[in-house]
Amino acid sequence: MGSVQIVTTILAAAITAVAVWLAVRAVLKMVAVIRLGQPAPERFTDKAARARTMLVETAGHTRMLKWGVVGAAHWFVMVGFVVLSLLVLEAYFEVVTPTGGLPIIGHWTIFGLATEIITVLGLVGILVLMVIRLRNRPTRPGGRSRFTGSTMWQGYFVEWIVLLVLIFGLVIRGFKVATDHFEYPLWATPVSHAVGAVLPDWSDGASVAALIKIAISMTWLIVISLNVTMGVAWHRFLAFPNIFFKREPARPAGSGLGALRPMTSQGKPLDFEEADPEKDQFGVAHVEQFSWKGLLDFSTCTECGRCQSQCPAWNTGKPLSPKLLVLSLRDHAYAKAPYLLAGGGKDLTGEEKATQAQLAHLDVLSLAEGDKPLIGDAESGGVIDPDVLWSCTTCGACVEQCPVDIEHVDHIVDMRRYQVLIESSFPSEAGVMLRNLENKGNPWGAPQNTREDWTKGLDFEVPRVGEVDDFEYLFWVGCAGAFEDRAKKTTRAVATLLNEAGVKFAILGEGETCSGDPARRIGNEFVFQMLAQQNVETLNEAFEGREKAKRKIVATCPHCFNTLGNEYGQLGGEFEVVHHTQLLAHLVATGKLTPVQPVDGGVTYHDPCYLGRHNRIFAAPREVLGDAIAGDLTEMPRNSERSFCCGAGGARMWMEEKIGKRINVDRVEEAMATGAKTVAVGCPFCSTMLNDGVNGKGAGEQVEVIDVASVLLRSVKPEQPQGGRETAPVGG
Repeated sequence: MGSVQIVTTILAAAITAVAVWLAVRAVLKMVAVIRLGQPAPERFTDKAARARTMLVETAGHTRMLKWGVVGAAHWFVMVGFVVLSLLVLEAYFEVVTPTGGLPIIGHWTIFGLATEIITVLGLVGILVLMVIRLRNRPTRPGGRSRFTGSTMWQGYFVEWIVLLVLIFGLVIRGFKVATDHFEYPLWATPVSHAVGAVLPDWSDGASVAALIKIAISMTWLIVISLNVTMGVAWHRFLAFPNIFFKREPARPAGSGLGALRPMTSQGKPLDFEEADPEKDQFGVAHVEQFSWKGLLDFSTCTECGRCQSQCPAWNTGKPLSPKLLVLSLRDHAYAKAPYLLAGGGKDLTGEEKATQAQLAHLDVLSLAEGDKPLIGDAESGGVIDPDVLWSCTTCGACVEQCPVDIEHVDHIVDMRRYQVLIESSFPSEAGVMLRNLENKGNPWGAPQNTREDWTKGLDFEVPRVGEVDDFEYLFWVGCAGAFEDRAKKTTRAVATLLNEAGVKFAILGEGETCSGDPARRIGNEFVFQMLAQQNVETLNEAFEGREKAKRKIVATCPHCFNTLGNEYGQLGGEFEVVHHTQLLAHLVATGKLTPVQPVDGGVTYHDPCYLGRHNRIFAAPREVLGDAIAGDLTEMPRNSERSFCCGAGGARMWMEEKIGKRINVDRVEEAMATGAKTVAVGCPFCSTMLNDGVNGKGAGEQVEVIDVASVLLRSVKPEQPQGGRETAPVGG
């Protein structure tokens, strides 16, 4: 060992020791913060499925590759980070001797070939990512960037570190080539040989370059260890457990989509018959009341902004960005951690849990963080502004796009639950809807004895459950389908088509009440449970004696479809629920319905969030429309899983949109830009919102918004009176 190697070895050992010590300290701090969260025992079920999902999502980059070039570039960088960590390890042998290498595999030509390919592709990948970040920097002229609000220096730092590590890996090999100590042939490592051709014959070059590579790598580790909230770096470690512990590992995409998490206290579902607000947690009032998985979510955020780029609220000038909400919660959790770890925090009655002695050693900033309200405006110093919380439509675009499976919607609704149930703090106009649900069983406040009025004038009898036992499907009409003028036309169209196809169905009539979706998503779990338990009891009675496979429900409203199919199981209601477009597609495919006259004029289809993104039903409505129209369906640029919300979900249907551009107007402009004369929908909320948008644009005579079922009915029974264009005013 020469003098140069003595120096490089000592320096490499010193910087590595410092980096490892800081890294261990950082990991212990992160674990301590995450452990502050509430229990989540359901996250430990089905470990085999969780492991498979984690491996598929990480190794296969299934979520990232939805972004094409970005996903491919990121995959090469990820593989480079994992595999080329062996070359960082090899550098420790090279600082000791310039001819050093990894034991055993270090001399295999296949290893040299593989690492050469990964190094080159990693270089290409990181350069692509750097260009993309620069082209999308927040300061660029025009438009909002998905990186707006991200800590940009951290992204640049990580990218430059990756680039320099890859470059110095080639430089080390180049010096070995130049000194004729390289173990791999030209055909396996052509780039390394090319680098060696321009480097001098310096015997200590490999050791010096190896020291620089180690110093760069350990500098990265030191910097991220001193910045435990640096998600752009830490996500490469935290993504694995975050994906492993996702809520539903078997879901094809978006584990936080579909059903909401039930309300829990100390990790157990809350029983409202026995719950006590002084003993049980009602929603989330403080950051430590999120589950430990929630705190892991916040820590894992990569700040990539994919959620932000797809969010309808953010894209129409609202203050909500799912990314910035998560970052605010993350930063607050880590700033509050010293106070919490010292024993501080408020109990469920709002009293301080720690003694003065426990908090005496804390600095004023930690104490101040402990006093911050989780929800509050700038004047009160709140972590999350109320306008941010109430802008969410729960459309799920953020969850769909997140590459590390953060469950934004669950966290937003948990915060809403506390605001509604304990603070009684929510947009005032939503109060009317909640009172109507409690008193009338529907958000419009319509009399219950008018639920069957939509059946009047049909040329066939609509059977009721109880009057007939021999029915295949229970037709869940829904509140909109029973009371709202436009939706009633859809209900009549579906009933007519089912009758035409010879499908035996029955309705509950006055026995049906609201599914509870708007109550649950605004945060009023109590009203949801009241309505849902009533409906589960009614449905179980209607299906008494039938196995689950024969307890079939067809629903026209995706919100009812999602609630009955995905959430009633939490309350003992197990049913096979289909959306009407699924059933209609089946009836057409089996020849029970035959389109005879194509509907012309051009048709585009708007994917409802709770049908498409939340429940992955994209094909069925398109199959129905394909059979019913003349020519191909005209797709909007944002369609299928990237469909843009109509603005009505998350109980926003009953709240005024006072900030920024109206979401429905943005979507209508996109639909009208296709040139289609008909905008087909599969949801009564979407129908209302898009009709309002079309009328607001003064295009009511040029563009018609109707349900997929009505389009099919016009093709199957062209002589059937349609009752005019669906431009009636909104009920309620």
